[in-house]
Amino acid sequence: ACPWLNDIYIYIIYQTHAAVASADEDYYKLLGISREASTKEIRQAFKKLALTMHPDKNPNDASAHEKFLKINRAYEVLKDEDLRKKYDKYGEKGLDEQQGGRYESWNYYRYDFGIYDDDLEIITLDRGDFDAAVNSGELWFINFYFPRCSHCHELAPTWREFAKDMDGIIRIGAVNCGDNSRLCRSKGVNSYPSLYVFRSGMNPEKFFGDRSKGGLTKFAMQFVKSRVTELWQGKKKKKKNTTSTVADCLEAQTRQKLSGMLDGLVNVGWTDCSTQAELCENFDVTSSTTAFFPPGSTLQQKGSVLYLKSLDAREIYAEVLKHLPDLDAALVQVGKVDCLTEPELCSSLYIQKPSIAVFKGLGVHNFEIHHGKDVLYNIVAFAKESVSAHVTTLRPENFPSHEKEPWLVDFFAPWCPPCRALLPELRKASIQLFGQMKFGTLDCTIHEGLCNMYNVHAYPTTVIFNKSSIHEYEGQHSADGILEFIQDLVSPVVVTLTPDTFQQLVKKRKSSETWMVDFYAPWCGPCQALLPEWRRMARMLNGMISAGSVDCQKHHGFCQGENVRAYPEIRLYPQNSNRGDQYQSYNGWHRDAHSLRTWAMGSLPRASVDLTPEDYRNKILGGTQHWVVDFYAPWCGPCQHFAPVFELLARMVKGKVRAGKVDCQAHYQTCQEAGIRAYPSVRFYPYLGSKKRDQEGEHINSRDANVIADILERRLQELSPWLQGKSSKFKVSFLGDSAITMVFNPAVYFSALVVWLAQKTLGLA
Repeated sequence: ACPWLNDIYIYIIYQTHAAVASADEDYYKLLGISREASTKEIRQAFKKLALTMHPDKNPNDASAHEKFLKINRAYEVLKDEDLRKKYDKYGEKGLDEQQGGRYESWNYYRYDFGIYDDDLEIITLDRGDFDAAVNSGELWFINFYFPRCSHCHELAPTWREFAKDMDGIIRIGAVNCGDNSRLCRSKGVNSYPSLYVFRSGMNPEKFFGDRSKGGLTKFAMQFVKSRVTELWQGKKKKKKNTTSTVADCLEAQTRQKLSGMLDGLVNVGWTDCSTQAELCENFDVTSSTTAFFPPGSTLQQKGSVLYLKSLDAREIYAEVLKHLPDLDAALVQVGKVDCLTEPELCSSLYIQKPSIAVFKGLGVHNFEIHHGKDVLYNIVAFAKESVSAHVTTLRPENFPSHEKEPWLVDFFAPWCPPCRALLPELRKASIQLFGQMKFGTLDCTIHEGLCNMYNVHAYPTTVIFNKSSIHEYEGQHSADGILEFIQDLVSPVVVTLTPDTFQQLVKKRKSSETWMVDFYAPWCGPCQALLPEWRRMARMLNGMISAGSVDCQKHHGFCQGENVRAYPEIRLYPQNSNRGDQYQSYNGWHRDAHSLRTWAMGSLPRASVDLTPEDYRNKILGGTQHWVVDFYAPWCGPCQHFAPVFELLARMVKGKVRAGKVDCQAHYQTCQEAGIRAYPSVRFYPYLGSKKRDQEGEHINSRDANVIADILERRLQELSPWLQGKSSKFKVSFLGDSAITMVFNPAVYFSALVVWLAQKTLGLA
């Protein structure tokens, strides 16, 4: 065993579950909902109570304000995935006491609250499930709105009609930026409503056109890549299982919609009888017609071809589904089990309601149950993913409590939106780590006793079982997040400090070093809640600021000597300090990774520079260096949030691209000449070998430092001909293991490194 493995952090999930303060203060009971309520049900319950309990409606009740504050706080906690999980685990002790101290007027809840909550075809996305949804491989068209925005309310009826029309073709979503301001900022949303198309692997596309149903449909359909084939005489005998549109019976857009709805099940084609008269005569077609040709159908076999009279894509779709044969020739063999006649089989599989499952391999032990929306396109997508992935539905009989091989187990509940969003991410991770780790899911609504045994009370709870070691995952619900977690197990970004190492690493730090230290107690609920955010922050600041933690239960005397009086106590020990024990304490309201990072970055020397109009003309437009520039206004809220991100970017690209900022309030004319129309705006000004540059530069539509850095790196490679066509070979030696020679590609290298680290951690390498 490698000696550095002794430093791996092990997060044991056997923790005492804090009871909620009292029965009458239980947040779920305050809202009148079950602990299994979905985010949508929580919003609906709160709205119902808000309309009757609001102080505006109860002017003679002196206690109305306090009563409403209670239900408002319950809603604020339970609607947020992270806060709800902390509350479920630790009760109110795990929450920041300063949350939930204000509320809106009665009219707000009556007219503006949750515009799309009651629409079945529109999926309201929150911060917890947004990334998993848009990275699922499906096409999403999302409406980012603000509750008080009049234009958002004007668009709502059209958006509802559009969603109904596109149901089954693409996913239509909505994000309430009043409730999810951080999510909206991270996606570059700075006006409402903002409409974006998302799909994994492509940059988001913003809609700027006419907001009519026709305009929205035309824009959305250009991203639907399903194929519509023009049939001609030479192809007629090759097409089977095809819905054929003859002449101009259906509009081109209707054909495209049908193709999207029936993608993978039925081919869609059309033919023009004015140019293919013989083909139409063979079909015995004398006027515009739509026909469905099931497998094996022929013109000679009377009645085998189904002629459809509707011109509506949804009606045609429904009719075709009725006449589809059993899909025994599709991705998998398809069958049915009647649990009334086979009760023992269903009972052994813990099937308690109608379910769809994919069985993999021989026997009935390795299978996965579908927990998504019960519509055909969802089921087909699940089947495709499940067949190629390596995720198993777990039961007491196959639960990996004493397995020699490492397992990742996801404890979940089907009613939980973040749980459903995590499932496709688990499938992705299972493919990347195939052979190194097994993946399983356990439904805690069915196996409540087994979940209680492991003290699981909040969902999803994801745990790695590796022989006698148990590691609980508390990161982002994504495949990349899971891989990052494994990397953290091997190479922790947070240093566990003792009194001795604190003296050596923190108090005797180099003049160029900055440290952030979390003084905590294991029994402290807010300390437990801070743990995943602290690790996330440490990853964000890795290479710029070192992060450590001190267990004040274990080192009580030391913490007292350092004047630590409450937990968690967060301190920053700055660089270039004359005294090693000099520090700043964090007094902010929010203890999330982004807030902590922003605070910490403020202590570092700036890596970007402020630009005057003369600097802009001489250095940006007339200089010989690459520049990335942030055009901002001091009064602009999104600009203030973006400032630490831009500073982080400046450090990431230091030595390759210079970073500058232009204050558009002070230098309005310069920004106008640069074509700046909104704040903040990020522009790249590459040096192209001549002193004259494009005054407007290259617009970068992102506010994520990593994304912008990647864009700049790609542009630099494109601008450096000597880099193109070259590949740098290098050798990497991992602690005495055999050297690996490979062509350098940062993304490939990182994936290979993570897999190797996973093998090392789990004793497989």
